[in-house]
Amino acid sequence: MSSRECLRKFTPNLFWDADPSLLSMDASPAYIIQRVLEYGQMNDWLLINQYYGLDRIVEECKQLRTLDPVCLSFITTISHTKEEDYRCYHFRQFCPTPWNS
Repeated sequence: MSSRECLRKFTPNLFWDADPSLLSMDASPAYIIQRVLEYGQMNDWLLINQYYGLDRIVEECKQLRTLDPVCLSFITTISHTKEEDYRCYHFRQFCPTPWNS
């Protein structure tokens, strides 16, 4: 499946703030993977898993500075990796706001 075909199959509102003609699955994999993990539906997850493969998704996620805690738990569970291996785990907010604690 080509990059364009894959981008057309995503949920339409997933990339609401980006110009779809400028997106590329190969040029910005971290952006696409993070957006799908945080806001996508199950069919979006299946598309990136088919296009990139689980190993590539895990490697991209390990380099992300921020990732929702639920998404981090999901990716560590399905890949059998430790949260400590991910950059976003170490860059958590030092003083969390009172309403998030």
